[in-house]
Amino acid sequence: QVQLVESGGGVVQPGGSLRISCVASGFTFNTHHMSWVRQAPGKGPEWVSSISAASSYSYYSDSVQGRFTISRDNALNTLYLQMNNLQPEDTALYHCVKAPRDDAITLRRFWGRGTQVTVSS
Repeated sequence: QVQLVESGGGVVQPGGSLRISCVASGFTFNTHHMSWVRQAPGKGPEWVSSISAASSYSYYSDSVQGRFTISRDNALNTLYLQMNNLQPEDTALYHCVKAPRDDAITLRRFWGRGTQVTVSS
């Protein structure tokens, strides 16, 4: 079965950086688009970024464009999100998703449990 295990979250000051990771198993990782979705307390889920199977294409929401970078290592079945210049509004639970951009929010059965990112001074 599909397993997605995120790690790397934590508490960081505004302007700081974090890299979160997601190790995937139970499916052929290198043939699937992957995404990151985040959910802040009391808010609905927000799509953050997606990447094609061979890393040929990547997509970002307007709120993170220029600050976040999505990448993947198909040899390690691992998805990454490098987050720079973090701001308090980036505080959320970040989920790895086995889905392309258009389906990332709705296919909740393909979300990992998430890793918490908190941006606070």
